[in-house]
Amino acid sequence: MRFEGLNVAEFFSNIKDKLSKVTKAVGGNSDRESPNVANSTGLNSPQSPAQLSAQTTGERSEYVVSEDATPLEESELASEYYSDSEDDEYPRVQRNWQGLRRLIIWLEIDPLITTLQAKGRELLQPGLSGHRTKSPQKSDNSVVPKNSAPQSTELQINTELQESIAPQNTELQINTELQESIAPQEDSAPQDNTKKRISRRPRFWIGLGVLSIGSGALIYGLWILYTLDKGLPDVNDLSAFNRDGTLTIKAADNTILSQSGPATRDKLKLKEIPELLTKAFISIEDRRFYEHRGVDYQGIVRSIVSNVIARDLVQGGSTITQQLARVVFLNQERSIKRKVREALLAQKIERELSKEQVLERYLNLVYLGSDAYGVADAALVFFSKTVDKLTLAEMATLAGLPPAPSEYSPLVNPDIAKQRRNLVLKQMQEAKVITEAQAKEAMAEPMAVKPSPPKRFKVVAPYFASYIRKELPRYVSQDALEAGGLTVETTVDLKWQKIAEQVVKNAIEVDGRRQGFEQAALVSMDTKTGEVKALVGGGNFKESEFNRATQALRQPGSTFKGLVYAAAMAAGFSPYDGYEDEPIIIDGYQPNNYGKKFSGWRSISDALTRSVNVVAVKVLMDVGFEPAIKLANDMGIKSKLSPIYSLALGSSEVNLLELTNAYGTLASEGNFIEAHGITRVINQRGDVIYQANFKPKRVLDKDSAAITTWMLEGVVQDGTGGPAALADRAVAGKTGTSENVRDLWFIGYIPQVVTGVWLGNDDNYPTWGTSGTAAYNWRDFMSQAVKGMPVEKFPKLPKLEGRKGSIKAKPVQPNRIIRGMIVNEDGAIVPYNPNPEPRRREWQEPAYQEPAYQEPAYQEPRY
Repeated sequence: MRFEGLNVAEFFSNIKDKLSKVTKAVGGNSDRESPNVANSTGLNSPQSPAQLSAQTTGERSEYVVSEDATPLEESELASEYYSDSEDDEYPRVQRNWQGLRRLIIWLEIDPLITTLQAKGRELLQPGLSGHRTKSPQKSDNSVVPKNSAPQSTELQINTELQESIAPQNTELQINTELQESIAPQEDSAPQDNTKKRISRRPRFWIGLGVLSIGSGALIYGLWILYTLDKGLPDVNDLSAFNRDGTLTIKAADNTILSQSGPATRDKLKLKEIPELLTKAFISIEDRRFYEHRGVDYQGIVRSIVSNVIARDLVQGGSTITQQLARVVFLNQERSIKRKVREALLAQKIERELSKEQVLERYLNLVYLGSDAYGVADAALVFFSKTVDKLTLAEMATLAGLPPAPSEYSPLVNPDIAKQRRNLVLKQMQEAKVITEAQAKEAMAEPMAVKPSPPKRFKVVAPYFASYIRKELPRYVSQDALEAGGLTVETTVDLKWQKIAEQVVKNAIEVDGRRQGFEQAALVSMDTKTGEVKALVGGGNFKESEFNRATQALRQPGSTFKGLVYAAAMAAGFSPYDGYEDEPIIIDGYQPNNYGKKFSGWRSISDALTRSVNVVAVKVLMDVGFEPAIKLANDMGIKSKLSPIYSLALGSSEVNLLELTNAYGTLASEGNFIEAHGITRVINQRGDVIYQANFKPKRVLDKDSAAITTWMLEGVVQDGTGGPAALADRAVAGKTGTSENVRDLWFIGYIPQVVTGVWLGNDDNYPTWGTSGTAAYNWRDFMSQAVKGMPVEKFPKLPKLEGRKGSIKAKPVQPNRIIRGMIVNEDGAIVPYNPNPEPRRREWQEPAYQEPAYQEPAYQEPRY
């Protein structure tokens, strides 16, 4: 078995050697195997006490000083191990402290230990002299009889063991390591005596217990390490990491549109971060960053000793790599398991990433307080600067923030922040990063701040971003949304988006004042991919977050006729088929034209160009409700469409996005591609959890789409859509006005792009404008957006003779049709009069109106 980077056999071997050395150094000779153990396992009779003493003495001769050795002086006793008992059978054992001295030097705490040692000598000096007495003559253990009768006995036992008195007249001296008990019965078997001597040795059983527990704990610990190591996440995608609860929306060019939650707005490359700022963080957070491999054991022990001596938290033990592992993969839970995982992750990060990569990710992710994540955000929040403009003092201020961002914040505690800044400068000086003169100059600077709000609070293209947030649940699971840390890549073209926002703003401020509307919306799409390139849902997102491009359901008016005529072409109709424009009442419903004028027989194509309502209703009747509604749905209309005669005139409400999507199907020659704004979603680990893969779907045959486009070209060339004409290329589209002029529409397209414009009021109040205004604003946007785009031509009109339809018409059979009659204002059915006399109304005094206030023009004062 082998851990990643850990040889288990070698590890156990090292542990065994370490335990052996530690036991010898601390416990004297207690780690030697007792002679009785060997006898009890392999011999029939126990050895005499003299033999035991001789054998033990021989085995320990390499550790024992001569009995004639000169007693140590007090100074030596103070620095070496001292035995409280002078009655030991074995002389004092010498210890070797060179390993401990080397450890102290390695930890760089020898000055502290020297100070503590001096204080210890002062305290121990009076007590040491009291133990300086000569050892009495030792009695020979060999004179003890094998079977002793119960008599009064005086025993001297080493101070490290309990004293036992046996009823004998013999004075015995028993070694601390080999405590022997004399059995009171003469007929005890030799084997039993040996077992009793073993069983009465506390150190033997304590050692055995400790060894068993330690071995079990060690094996369990290694198993835990193995489990944790195998469960470590992949660390290669740290560059894509985002914290839990964050959502980042990006434009097509990777520009951040909006962020929510604890996210880093500006992520920099390491080469874009000043070297002095990087060294400031290393000096205060992890001075041995380039020497360790993720975990700095020397730094951990040094910080523990320093904190204990100072009785305060003056140093931390976590390396920069450990902090990065904690930020990315762990939480702030205080547990041993979390610390172990942190250390393992840090080592894994160091194995798979370079030091430069670790630094770059750390400096971009570290939290520095005041909603600033990363050094770039912090430089803006605290000093309103980019990182390359920071002074040395400002760099030191930022480097001092990670341990306690709120406490050390210059915005919250400027005095404490200044002290912390100066500590960082001192550490930089000691690390030879800066000179003493530079440190003093920076320390002399006042703690000056110039706060700014974090960039992540700023939103670009707010209406488009709100559309994306509402679309996201369609593509990502609820669990992923709750976990957060998502990066959403979108389709928006920021150049087009800015043009669209300006066009909408101008439409409201200029045209809206004259024509009585307060809101506008615009959507532009790529006809070949379905990607939404620009979307504006109103004039001011701060005043109203309601998205009129995606949320407002409005009557499309005559713009819906384009879909009705597309269904007629798909059913095999010809654009030259004629219908009479006449007064008609169908099952109680009367379609009226603008101005209530009727023009007689017209072709379908001409009726569409002139936006004749009666012909549109008659065509819908011949095609049928079911085929027309199905095709409209297939082309992109998702809202409910009612099977009524007024459907041909746009009585069923739709939103701007879906109507634009439906016209995009005509532009793509009958292929439907769903409008979408999201191309890819990446989770906090860098995994792609959604990838857009929209395929075109044939919903209308190419010939029918080409005929419909040809008719819609006529609308722009000779009809109501004239204001939308572009100078360098052909345009197809349709205007629309809902009842009482509440909504003004124009949906138009070129082969590559389809764009829709809506004008109106949120409260559905009538305007006094025309759909030509919407067409004009459409041209204002498109002339700028498609500038430089290659010119493509629409398909040619296909052969009409003998053409068959791709769908089957299901004509509507009305219950009653009344021709030549109209419904007057009183609700009565009367004959149509083409030249009615104007109605005379009695004169009424106009109602009083408050005069509109006008601010006086500014005049230059006279001197």
